[in-house]
Amino acid sequence: MSVELRAMERCAVMVLGVLLIAAGPAAGQQAAPADYSQVFDKTEVMIAARDGVKLHTEIYAPKSAGGPLPLLIERTPYGLNDDEKGFSRKLGRYEEMIPEGYIFVFQDIRGRFGSEGKFVMQRPVRNAGDGKAIDEGTDTYDTIEWLVKNVPHNNGRAGLVGISYGGWLTVMGMIEPHPALKAVSEQASPADMFLGDDFHHQGAFRLSYGFEYATMMETDKENYAFPFDRYDTYDWYLRLGALANANKSYVHGKLPTWNDFTAHPNYDAFWKKQSMTYILKRPKVPNLNVAGWWDQEDFYGPMRIYELMEEHDPDHLNYLAVGPWNHGGWARGPGASLGAIPFGSDTGVYFRQKIEAAWFAYWLKNKGKLPLQEAILFQTGSDKWTTFDSWPPKQAQAKKLYFHEKGKLDFDAPMGGAAQAADSYVSDPAHPVPYRHRPVEMTYPPEYKSGWPVWLLEDQRFVEHHPGVLSWETEELKEDVVVAGRVAAHLYAATTGSDADWIVKLIDVYPEKYPQDWKLAGYELMIANDVLRGRFRNSFEKPEAIVPGQVTPYTVDLHTANHVFKKGHRIMVQVQSTWFPLIDRNPQKFVPNIFEARELDYQRATQRIFRSREYPSNVEIAVLPAEASGRP
Repeated sequence: MSVELRAMERCAVMVLGVLLIAAGPAAGQQAAPADYSQVFDKTEVMIAARDGVKLHTEIYAPKSAGGPLPLLIERTPYGLNDDEKGFSRKLGRYEEMIPEGYIFVFQDIRGRFGSEGKFVMQRPVRNAGDGKAIDEGTDTYDTIEWLVKNVPHNNGRAGLVGISYGGWLTVMGMIEPHPALKAVSEQASPADMFLGDDFHHQGAFRLSYGFEYATMMETDKENYAFPFDRYDTYDWYLRLGALANANKSYVHGKLPTWNDFTAHPNYDAFWKKQSMTYILKRPKVPNLNVAGWWDQEDFYGPMRIYELMEEHDPDHLNYLAVGPWNHGGWARGPGASLGAIPFGSDTGVYFRQKIEAAWFAYWLKNKGKLPLQEAILFQTGSDKWTTFDSWPPKQAQAKKLYFHEKGKLDFDAPMGGAAQAADSYVSDPAHPVPYRHRPVEMTYPPEYKSGWPVWLLEDQRFVEHHPGVLSWETEELKEDVVVAGRVAAHLYAATTGSDADWIVKLIDVYPEKYPQDWKLAGYELMIANDVLRGRFRNSFEKPEAIVPGQVTPYTVDLHTANHVFKKGHRIMVQVQSTWFPLIDRNPQKFVPNIFEARELDYQRATQRIFRSREYPSNVEIAVLPAEASGRP
């Protein structure tokens, strides 16, 4: 191990609690409201997988069972976080379900904390024809097999639930499910680490998250924080310089995941073998997909998993719930607000009581009614729960918001003017646009609060007049605009460089006079956003240089939304080319592998966004007629 890595371990601080794959610390964890040693009998066992590796498992059986009970299982790479009496604080996550009566099972996955074996980040799905091969699915199967045979007073039914990495483990467990597995809830699972989740978005590398997560997970069996030498990591990452300096100066090839980033800069077989697109088939177990509109890490994943499973769901086993939460936010606290934005009700409590608890009671205990028929989504802006027979709803109609001169945005396409009509900005890698207010704290600080969990709700006025950002906005809306479904930006752009990133944000601008909550007066709230690395405009497998100065079309997938832009508000679109250090700096000069770029490859570029009849840049939204705005 290098001197730097040994120093890292000496200086690092243990990140206490359960960390989600892309969530803040202890997402889904809260202080136990009761002494659970008085409620449960705990058994601690090492369950042998089929290859002999033993998995550390804690089993919590109610002291007064009152009859056979189902098993509710959560598997995690983040530790079980036992309290001073040795009872996992994870029990607090299930406060609403404990009175219903479950045998709770928490397990360290192989290679992490108390479990044997070698940890592999998102271990690839095994070849089913190889009876000796293992993956997270076989470990789940073997665990359930042992539990139903050895845990007293279980009713032979098991449920599986998890958030983020735990959500991904849940998906792995339902691909070849054990016969006793009767219901699962995939929550915020990544679906594709190159196209839309933790490590890349549409080919652009998520620098601060990728670096900090890899060092946390692969420095030791437990969670450690990288010892930054300054509070503002924006400054640290800028001083890092070219990406190649991470290995050269800090980790020296010792982190397998970072080495994978470097070796696989394009969408090759390495990424595809992890992608749900190539893994998922017909659902075999009822699955409740759960997502948060402001999930700073894995919003793409659960929406994509739901979409993929909908394509092959003749038995109607695939369901969707989406609320106004960040990563894992539905699992903790009341959910009445997020950041500065109130929601008018306790959305987290509603989900845990009325949706999640009812879901598992229905499938595992034959109790009550199914809490949703297909999709239940919180509609932001109107602050109400809505239900749909499908998502996206079939009634939604595609409309385009076009860019015009003087920063105007409206539904009318440009009709005249020169074909070269455009707005421009300078993108400078030496002075990148921050993705949130500085200072940008480390992602998972162990001893202080980070802005990471709520950055997607930050007021975007902090960059509105930045020289590297362009903005267009509508007049005050004369009626509500209900967006329900797909959102995508269609840019016609030219750059003086030979590569570029295109970041697009769809924003709800609150009225300047907002007496119901003055701190939100003029607030610019992001509703949808994402980035496309320009080299991947035609293919994520085969990057291409951009022809300098040539008008080139780009489509930036902004995914999906269920939001009301209310009468009196404005709709804004912002475009920029840096979002640092969330996204690594594009050199803006085409190089085969940005992870191997040299310092001199990074160059300034002038970006032009066209807004003419010939090149009508726009953002396309799915607008729902008022009469079809979703049943409350």
